Amino acid sequence: YLHGIVRDAKGERMSKSKGNVLDPLDITSKYGTDALRFTLITAAGPGTDLKLAEDRVEANRNFANKIYNLTRFVLSNLEGAEIARDEQGDVAEPEGEALALVDRWILTRLHRTMAYASRQIDNYQFHEAGRAIYEFLWSEFADWYVEAAKVRLRGDGDAGAATQTLAYVLERSLRLLHPFMPYVTEELWQRLPHKGDSLIVAPWPEPGREYAEEFEKFEAIKEATRLIRNARAEQGV
Repeated sequence: YLHGIVRDAKGERMSKSKGNVLDPLDITSKYGTDALRFTLITAAGPGTDLKLAEDRVEANRNFANKIYNLTRFVLSNLEGAEIARDEQGDVAEPEGEALALVDRWILTRLHRTMAYASRQIDNYQFHEAGRAIYEFLWSEFADWYVEAAKVRLRGDGDAGAATQTLAYVLERSLRLLHPFMPYVTEELWQRLPHKGDSLIVAPWPEPGREYAEEFEKFEAIKEATRLIRNARAEQGV
């Protein structure tokens, strides 16, 4: 079966007599419907019981805020920029010699996430799909790509390739996240360059080109950065 039992943070059945019931109306009022929805989807696999703790919902509310702030950053850098469209009118996949190493890395990472999430959804592993999209948006796109792209966005390099990549990756990412967080993604998608009236009827994103060699090169840079940070932390430098 698909649905397990939603239990409290200690794994006990919710009961009014125990006073451990989490009212969904109170939770959504405090943290938002998307945060609760995402928590319920990603907290456990099909058929398994899940422990619902308020701090989990709060963490996913923070994830929604992260996506909001990420979109604000992207929009601020799209002002006055020419964003290329494909034959269907969607934001075109970036290509060409102007793409930097980090552009090719994030495009590969996005397309692999698309393929993985689609497979997991087809197999009813919604929690795995949601976790993969979360990891991509928070750790890969926001924490790595955006920080690396800021150098070119500030004038040191080809800002055009960076803005096209930002627009493409975010627009496709919101499509991926939409079934899990429909309200915030619809609101943000409407502000981005897009085709169509509503995200809920937009086509599911299909993976594009991968750059395996560039992907491995940037992964090596990431690992070197982590090792340096760990060494600094251990030595108190």
